[in-house]
Amino acid sequence: MSAFQPFEIERLMSRWEHEVDYNLSESGVHPVPLRDLLPDSCALREFLDTELGYPQTNGTLALRENISRLYPGASPENVLTTVGAVEANGIALASLFDPGDEIAVMLPNYLQIWGMALNASMRVNAFFLRETGGDWKLDLNELNTAVTDKTKLIAITNPNNPTGHILSEEEIDALVAAAARVGAWILTDEVYAGAERLAEKETPSLWGRYDKVLAVGSLSKAYGLPGLRTGWVVAPPQAIEEIWHRHDYATIAIGKLAMQLATVALSPDRRPKLIDRTRGYVRRGFPIMDAWLQEQEAFFGACSSEAGAIAFVSYRRDVKSEKFVDELRESKSVLIVPGEHFGLDGYVRISTGLDPKYLNTGLARISEFIHETVN
Repeated sequence: MSAFQPFEIERLMSRWEHEVDYNLSESGVHPVPLRDLLPDSCALREFLDTELGYPQTNGTLALRENISRLYPGASPENVLTTVGAVEANGIALASLFDPGDEIAVMLPNYLQIWGMALNASMRVNAFFLRETGGDWKLDLNELNTAVTDKTKLIAITNPNNPTGHILSEEEIDALVAAAARVGAWILTDEVYAGAERLAEKETPSLWGRYDKVLAVGSLSKAYGLPGLRTGWVVAPPQAIEEIWHRHDYATIAIGKLAMQLATVALSPDRRPKLIDRTRGYVRRGFPIMDAWLQEQEAFFGACSSEAGAIAFVSYRRDVKSEKFVDELRESKSVLIVPGEHFGLDGYVRISTGLDPKYLNTGLARISEFIHETVN
């Protein structure tokens, strides 16, 4: 039996996030209560009257219409709904690529596609975002080296998890040019689009920039609705048909109630309110994190995250990030995520999209840990 690559970040969070006093490992904002998603009695009655039968497996037409509006030129035939972005990523990879295929993956990154590709006996080349003083940029030389004549897929996240970097036009042009040069697909995980810290304009999708794009989204990050486990992939109709085949085997469908609530969340009148709520958390949390990092500048590096409720920061201690995170959790009952789980050691990811009092207290415990173990 071949060695299996476990999904380290998900196992860490599942094991400890409900056991610690302060969970600063999350990558989204504080979740939306159901009463806020269905604020009027009419919507609530309609929800309570829902018959709990099987839903349309690829997503109801109303939901797919709402999703397709987010992607210029797309129609419901370009959309498949999935159990979170995780299923979308997984079944897209399994549908269009084979064992032995070569793919190129941006790092640091949420390592699902990287791990699934290794477990499917694919060849994985890495190219990196590189950091200077808290600012991140795509290494274009590494990109062009990683993408070879055998590359079938380039996988990215934009905005990026964990760095919060939003790709520039120059970087997007380079990615599209690299894919076009070898005829590769681009899988772009865009779950943080809408969670911008500085820009009022939402991060545009790579959909429409190239004819072989798989655009993945979900309600978990930019919408504050992770408990609905609702995601989607937008792709050319023929690719959607192939991915739908795997969806039939993997999960059949997301839950009917989740599908109905997702339709409400993505409706033209409700969606902007959810995006504004998320941006509020992102924009309140970052100054708290930034001020704290300045107080701890002898230990932590700077952060200039452009999107998402996360800070990915370097630290000045000669220890593996997994060990650092374990020691912090055991000593102070605070959970953060090691950079090793994103493919880049020497960093940790810390949540910012939390209630300010909760965030401040969790950060204070990290400060105590640093002072007790370093000084």
